[in-house]
Amino acid sequence: MNKGLAEWLKSFSPDVFCVQELKAERSQIDIPRFEFLGYHCFIHSAEKKGYSGVALFSKSKPDHVEIGMGIEKYDTEGRIIRADFGNFSVLNVYIPSRPGCRRTTGGVRQKFKMEFLSDFRKYILELRNSRKNLIVCGDYNICHKPIDINHPERHQQSSGFLPEERAWFDDFVADGMVDTFRMFHDEGERYSWWSFRAAARQKNLGWRIDYHLATAEAASMVKNADILNTVQHSDHCPVLVRVEV
Repeated sequence: MNKGLAEWLKSFSPDVFCVQELKAERSQIDIPRFEFLGYHCFIHSAEKKGYSGVALFSKSKPDHVEIGMGIEKYDTEGRIIRADFGNFSVLNVYIPSRPGCRRTTGGVRQKFKMEFLSDFRKYILELRNSRKNLIVCGDYNICHKPIDINHPERHQQSSGFLPEERAWFDDFVADGMVDTFRMFHDEGERYSWWSFRAAARQKNLGWRIDYHLATAEAASMVKNADILNTVQHSDHCPVLVRVEV
């Protein structure tokens, strides 16, 4: 917010705006400022203070908002929130990452990430039975293809580009989920996250880890998708999808 987020929201005016790694409770967020901009605000914070969390801001009031995925060990970390608008849904997810550094493998949190990915895939498959027009947006903390990461040869052992993580992404897409950005863009060097270290953003040494994945039904509604890499409010930049419902 200190880097001009509210001003950007006022000028760009997205219908739905999703945030991951919120690190805040509702009482710590300037809700009236978002409401002044015309947004309904829905927050799913982690029980641990200053950690994780997701939020969804919507110009239209959803018919229903679902908090979490019904599995306590994930829901206590504030990782999922879903909003339903008629027969169309937006699900905001913050997939676990290895804390502190993306360049290490193994350990308890990597195991937790892989467990989450397995359970999340099952959850989405089940959800699609009732919510067919679904966009699953968020910070996936995975680069799917070599084109999605700078110097892929340097990151073969990096959490976020591990073979098992990328294989999960392959399976998720094979389930019928569509990477909306790749519907319109096949070029490389388009990233959504850059380390604060070593002037990575200035050098464009980034990772594409933020996605809007759509069910096949919802993909037919997608009119455009992009990465707004010039917008700087954090180490991530916004990713955009335009849908006609």
